[in-house]
Amino acid sequence: MGALHQGHLALIRQAARENAHVYVSIYVNPTQFGVNEDLNTYPKTWDADMEKLNELCKEFGANPHVGQITTVFAPITLDMYPGLPPTSELYGEGSFVTITPLSSVLEGASRPVFFRGVATVVMKLLNLVQPETVYFGQKDIQQTLVINRMMQDFHLNTTLRIGPTVREVDGLAMSSRNVYLGKRRRAIATVLLSALHAVETAYAKGATQRQDLLAAALEITSSEQEKQRRLSPSRRAMFEVEYISIAEPSSLSEVTEVSPNDGAVLSGAIKMLPVEEPQAGEDTGLGGGKTMVRLIDNILLDRDKISSRTGINYSLEH
Repeated sequence: MGALHQGHLALIRQAARENAHVYVSIYVNPTQFGVNEDLNTYPKTWDADMEKLNELCKEFGANPHVGQITTVFAPITLDMYPGLPPTSELYGEGSFVTITPLSSVLEGASRPVFFRGVATVVMKLLNLVQPETVYFGQKDIQQTLVINRMMQDFHLNTTLRIGPTVREVDGLAMSSRNVYLGKRRRAIATVLLSALHAVETAYAKGATQRQDLLAAALEITSSEQEKQRRLSPSRRAMFEVEYISIAEPSSLSEVTEVSPNDGAVLSGAIKMLPVEEPQAGEDTGLGGGKTMVRLIDNILLDRDKISSRTGINYSLEH
């Protein structure tokens, strides 16, 4: 999708450690954006992306033990969708790959065409490039499961490798959309990770029941929401919790109790609401703080059991 950050670069480095030749694809795929989503404002940073890839090429060139970036595949939409123009309508016409019911929960519940677009464009990329191995990041945990299911169901001869979530110093998961946050919203953006960590801690202390685990997350998010409500509109950053999920690893169906044999995928999404009463000279982020910003994150409860259950090797975070 472009707008490369250190998370993307970490995946490219992982690919270079494991392969002689690395292909990097950059394409802002219109079919994974809903009708009212931010396709037109999604950051497009081709020159900056090429500069980062050139620096990686120099880095790899100085190391005889890693592979090289040999191709940057940057198709136009007519290349990727040569038939009907792509549509973002839920029941629009076109050739699509749908992976249900896995694509219909969590992220798919609020973004019903998102994973249809992801699965379709990834299928196209795999057919065009025919790579031995493809690399995705754990930050988009549901995406990795959808792609894994697609590759299994369609007998695709490509290995899926998952890189760990790359984070800022304070723990915020790196995302191309973080540029929209600005200083005020960025200051509390780690509330989601804090809530997930609270669940992880409760689980480590022996809690397995859903209501007990979710209560730990709710305590964190409710406390921060109340703190922000008490501030003046010119200082606060409001957010809504879209979901906190504790789900079975392969289907992402919600569980009432975390099984000691399976582990669980703990994930969440929050909406950082538009900045209220922006002040003169304030850093409000790309778009002037007018854009709602969705943040997602996840933690694996019993990583090894989840890898065994799904057949996906999820690496430890650095």
